[in-house]
This record gives sequence, C-alpha cells and structure tokens, in this order.
Amino acid sequence: MTDDENVLARIDTSRPHTARIWNYWTGGKDNYSVDREAGDQIRQLHPGIGDYALADRLFLGRSVHHLAADVGIRQFLDIGTGLPSADNTHEVAQRATPDARIVYVDNDPLVLAHARALLTSTPEGRTDYLDADLRDVDTILERAAGTLDFTQPVALMLLGVVIFVEDDEESYGIVRRLMDALPVGSHLVLSHTITSPAMPDVDAAVAFWNEHGTPRLTQRTPQQLTRYFDGLDLLEPGVVSCSRWRPQVADGEVPDEVAMFGGVGRKAEQKAADQA
Repeated sequence: MTDDENVLARIDTSRPHTARIWNYWTGGKDNYSVDREAGDQIRQLHPGIGDYALADRLFLGRSVHHLAADVGIRQFLDIGTGLPSADNTHEVAQRATPDARIVYVDNDPLVLAHARALLTSTPEGRTDYLDADLRDVDTILERAAGTLDFTQPVALMLLGVVIFVEDDEESYGIVRRLMDALPVGSHLVLSHTITSPAMPDVDAAVAFWNEHGTPRLTQRTPQQLTRYFDGLDLLEPGVVSCSRWRPQVADGEVPDEVAMFGGVGRKAEQKAADQA
C-alpha cells in the first residue's frame, strides 16, 4: 500500500468530523454527506454557527498580518491546521514578509491528504507540514526545528484545537510547554469555543456534536481561556469574541459577538526572568 493509500485508509467517512464540518460551514468542498447532514443539524440548534466559523478564520488573518507586518514575526508554528482554505497562515504571513517560515501540524488524515496546498511558498520563505498530535509536544518541537529557528521569535497558532483536550490541566500544560520552548518575543495566538449563560444554544450544539461526531469537544469560559495567557503580555483588546479582535469596521461599529473567543499574547522579558 502506498503512502497516499495509507492516508486515505485512515479517513472515516461513516461519522461526521469537525474539520470537515468546519470546511462545509466556511464554503469548502472537502467534506462528505455525513458532515453536511450533521452541520445542518447543528446549524438548526445554533443558527449562528457559520458566523463564528468565519469569525475565527478572519481572526487568523488579522492576527497573522499584525504579527508579520507590524511586529516583525518571521516564523509561525500552526498546530491544528485544519483543511486548507483561503488565506492560510503562510499566505497571509508571506504577503507581509516574503521570507516568513511556517510549519503546519495536524493529525487529521484528510488534512494530510490535502497538505500539498499548504506547502506552497514564496522563493524567500518556506513551509512544512508535520503529521502529529497536539499532545506530542516533544515530537512537534523536534521536527519543527528542521524549518524554524527556535532562537528567534515564533508565533504559536492554536486556533480551535485545545478544545479537543478534555482535561483542563493537561490543556494548560501543553500550551505552557510549547511556549516555554520559544524565546522571548514569541507570541501565542489562541481561539476556543466558549460556554456562556448568554449563549445556551451553543451548549446544545456542542452536546449534539459530542453525541454524534468525532472528536469530542470541550467548552470553556472566557475566564478559563484567559488562563492560557498566564505569564504573557496580553495584547489589546484581550480575550474577546474573535469578531471583536481588532475588527476592520467603520468607526464606532461593534461586530456581533460570537461564541468563538480568541486572544494574542507576547512572551516578554519578565517571563524569562521569572523562569531564571
């Protein structure tokens, strides 16, 4: 069996999968009827679900552009990449800084099957793809070091991925270990589905998903999300709805809040001093 055949054999089309449903909600074509059916049922429970899928994607674009164009970050470690879409991390980063280097990490065989779309690059820059799980921190860091220079600042992208780690302390520990391996000046970009009394339909949608789909999701409160940034300098406006993180809207306009929250934090000198 060839490598491509091995990858395809790992794809389970009998149950809906989050990456493929996300792809469906954002207008992609890399999904199956089982994903579309589940996606439509979830949308009935929570009609705004497509809005926060889009808000998360736009948050990626705005945060990566800020880090590449304004902060000068040249390296991105994107874990939980998801299926290729418009304006992937490397495309946004390399438009601002053509020499940017990006390593994508995902353990979804369908993402691996489409990884060629993530491996395009400017001549000055470089992209790579690792087939690994978020929990395999040592493996990720060891293999990513073949492309990234860990003596220079790195942007760690964790968009909608720690939601798959059910245990709170394990999830905080994973993020902490990854950030501890990165130098001062590195940034954490993280987004996560929230639970809130103001959005009970989100809880119903997640409950439906956990009964029928894979992998299981764990919601957290905005306060729990803020803890991922402990020890970092949290950039304004803090941990907020992804739609409200530095939106490109007319003055005074406030975008609708969605149940996907995110933030960006910088590893500062004080953090390094605290570890000494």
